[in-house]
Amino acid sequence: MDTEKRVAALRDRLTYVRDIFGDRENDTIRMLRSKLAEFLEAEPNLPREEQWARLSQLEELFDLLEHRLDAELSPMDRVRIVRHPQRFCLKDVLENVYDSYSEIGGQGEHSIDPAMLIARATFLRRVGRKVIDQPVMVIGHEKGHGEEFRNGGSAKPWGNAKALQAMKVAETENIPVHAWVFTPGAYPLEDYPGAAQQIARNLYEMAGLRVPVVAVISEGGSGGAEAIALADKRLMLSHGYYSVISPEGAAAIEGGLRPGQRASAELVAQCAARLKITARDNTSMGFVDRVIQEPPLGARPDHAEFFRRLRRELIHATNEVVSQVSGMKFVRALALRRRADEASDGWEESVYMRWDLGNRAKDRLVWRRAVRFRQMSRWAYRDPRSSIRRAYASLQNAVWAVLTLFRHDFLGRRKRRVMEVMEDIAAEAHVLKRRLRRPFRGSGGSEEELAEAAPEVREMLTCLSRPEDDACRSETLWDWVSPRSREDRTVTCPNARTHGCPDLWAPDLFDEFAGVCSTCGHHFPMEHQWVLHNVLDFKSAYEFNAELEAANPLGYEGLDLKLAQARKTTRLRSSCITFETALEGVNLVVAALVGSFRGGSVGAAEGEKFIRAAERARRMHLPFLAYVHGTAGIRIQEGVAGVIQMPRCTIAVRRYIEAGGLYVVLYDTNSYAGPVASFLGCSPYQFAVRSANVGFAGPGVIAETTGMPVPPHYHSCWKALSRGHIQGIWDRRDLRKNLHRALLTMGGRNLYYR
Repeated sequence: MDTEKRVAALRDRLTYVRDIFGDRENDTIRMLRSKLAEFLEAEPNLPREEQWARLSQLEELFDLLEHRLDAELSPMDRVRIVRHPQRFCLKDVLENVYDSYSEIGGQGEHSIDPAMLIARATFLRRVGRKVIDQPVMVIGHEKGHGEEFRNGGSAKPWGNAKALQAMKVAETENIPVHAWVFTPGAYPLEDYPGAAQQIARNLYEMAGLRVPVVAVISEGGSGGAEAIALADKRLMLSHGYYSVISPEGAAAIEGGLRPGQRASAELVAQCAARLKITARDNTSMGFVDRVIQEPPLGARPDHAEFFRRLRRELIHATNEVVSQVSGMKFVRALALRRRADEASDGWEESVYMRWDLGNRAKDRLVWRRAVRFRQMSRWAYRDPRSSIRRAYASLQNAVWAVLTLFRHDFLGRRKRRVMEVMEDIAAEAHVLKRRLRRPFRGSGGSEEELAEAAPEVREMLTCLSRPEDDACRSETLWDWVSPRSREDRTVTCPNARTHGCPDLWAPDLFDEFAGVCSTCGHHFPMEHQWVLHNVLDFKSAYEFNAELEAANPLGYEGLDLKLAQARKTTRLRSSCITFETALEGVNLVVAALVGSFRGGSVGAAEGEKFIRAAERARRMHLPFLAYVHGTAGIRIQEGVAGVIQMPRCTIAVRRYIEAGGLYVVLYDTNSYAGPVASFLGCSPYQFAVRSANVGFAGPGVIAETTGMPVPPHYHSCWKALSRGHIQGIWDRRDLRKNLHRALLTMGGRNLYYR
C-alpha cells in the first residue's frame, strides 16, 4: 500500500510539472517521464526491498530535477503555478500556520461570498515559562482545490464588504490583520455595493485602519488584490505574481482582440514578461518588502517545512510593524533586524512583543503607512526640472506649509472660537430683542425681516435656490467652443426614433447648444476644454506641476512611441492637469483626467500629480475637485507602478478629507476601472454629467467573465445613480452654477471661506 501511495505521489508530481510548463516539454521533463515509466514497467517483477530502493532513487531524482526546472521558470510558468489546483490555499494556511482558528461569516459554500474567507486565528507563543496566545484577524481569498463555488478567488462586492467589516472588528478589538491575497481580480458586478465602489471603500478605510496590517501575496490581480492589500508590511511568495492585469488581459489589449477571441500563448507569455510581475521584480521596485522562499516549483499542501517558515515570517513581520511604532522596544527591535528565514531554529518566535497598540502608537502607525505608500513609485515618472528648481519648489511648499499652519491653524482656530462666541451672543441678543419688541409690532415673522433686510443679505439668502438662473454663459456665448462647430453637417440624435428629435446642425449643436439635443436633452460627448474654459476659467488659472511627464518605467515595448504620439496630439505631458482656479470668487484646486491622452489612463505621473494637488488643497485649506473627462483605468504598461496609484492616491484623499476639506468628483464621459475603484469612488460627493458612463469594467469584460449578457446602458449615469454609486446628475449647461452651490453648501469644516 505504501508503494502504491508513493507511486501515485510521483505521478501527481509529474502531472504537476507538465501542467506548469505546458507545451514546453524539455529534456528534463522527458527524463522524469521515462524514468517513471521504466519503474512502472519493471515494478511487478521486483522484490519489495528493491521496489523501495528504486522508489527512493526515483524520488531523489525528482527532487534534483525539480530544482533544475525551478531555475528555468518563466513569469508565465509562475502564473500557472499559483492557478494550479495543487497549489496550497488559505484553508491550508489556517490549518498549518496558526495554532487555532474559527471561521466566521460563512462555512464552505454557505457564505455570502465563498471566495472571501474570514477567520479569527491565534498564535500560541512560549515566553519563558508562560504560554501566551496572540489573536489575529485573518482575511483572504479562498480558491480551494478545484471548488467551483469559490469562483477562483474572485471576490464579489459583498465579499469585499465582508472583509472590510472584519477589519473594523479587528480595529475595535485592537488585534492585527493578516491579509492573504489569492485572487486573479475582483468579480465585475455593478449591483450594489458595486465592485469599484466597494474596493474604494476598502482602500479608504484601510488607509486609516488603526491596527497593524500584514499582507501576503500569492496571486495579486489588480484592484481585487488592492482591496485587502493596503498594508504596513507586504510579503510575497517567491512563486507568486502581482500585476496590474492578468497576462491574458494584457495580451487581449495589446493584440486588439474582440470579445470571444483568444490571444496566442506566445503573446500571453511576452506580456507576462514585460509586466514584471514576479516576486523578484516587485521587491526590486519597492512594492513588496520581503520574499518568502517556496520549495521548488511552488508550495503545495504537503510541504510542512514551508508552513513553518511562513509562520516565522508572519510573526516576524507583525513584530516589525509593532516595534516601529511602540515604545520600550530597543533591544527587541535590534533583535528583529535578523531575517526571519535565518532563524530556522525557531529563535525568532522567542522575541515576544504585544500586538495591541496604544493611542499614540496607533497615530504613528497610520502616519507611517501614509509615508510608506507616498514614497512608492516616485522613480516611475519623469521630472525634467533641474535639482535647483526642485529644491526651490520644495522650499516654497515648506514656506507655504508654515504660513498656512500659522494662518489657518494657529490664528484661524482662535478666530473661529471668537466668532462662535460672538455668534452665540448675537443669537441670544436677537431672541431677546424680538421678545421685547413683540408687544409693539405685528406678527409678520421672518417675511417682514427678509423684506427689511439689505439687498445683499436677501441675495445671499436666496441665490442658491434659483435654478432658472444660468451661471455658465457669458452673455449668450460660451467662452470656448468645440472645433466641431465649424463642420457644415447635420447630426442625428440617438433618441430620434423614440423622442422624435429632428436632425441638428453641427454649428448650433456644438456651439450654442453646448452639445445638448434641444428636444430630448441628450448630451453628446464634448472635449475636456469645454469644461476647463467655460466652467473652471482655465485661462486665468494657475497650473502647477505641469513638468511631470508620463514615462515608461518597465521599458515596455512600444509604450514610448505611444506616449510620444499622445504628447504630440494633445500637447500634454500626461493625462492629468492640475491647477488652482476661482469659481464665482471661491478658490479651489482641480485635478482633471483628460480622456484624449491615452484614454485618460492613470500611471505614476498622473498619480503623483493628483497626490500633490490633494496636498496643496489640504495645505491651503481649499476645496478639491476631481474632474474626470474620461479614464480607461490604470495604464497597464506601467505594471504595478500604475496599480499602486490606487492606494497612494486614496491615502492622500483620506488625509485631505480628514483635515476638513471638501472633495468633489465630477464624471463627464467614460470612467472605468482602477481610478473609480479607489481615489474617485471614495468621495462622499460624486456627480455626473448626463453624458457619463461609470463602472468597474466594460461590457465586454463583464460578459466574458460572468457569462451573462450585459443589458443596454448598463453603465449609464442614470444606472449608477439608481445603484447609489453617485449622488446626482447635472446638465452640462448648469455645471458652473451647480459646482458653485456645492462649494458653498457641502462638507469641508476647515475650508478657508468657512
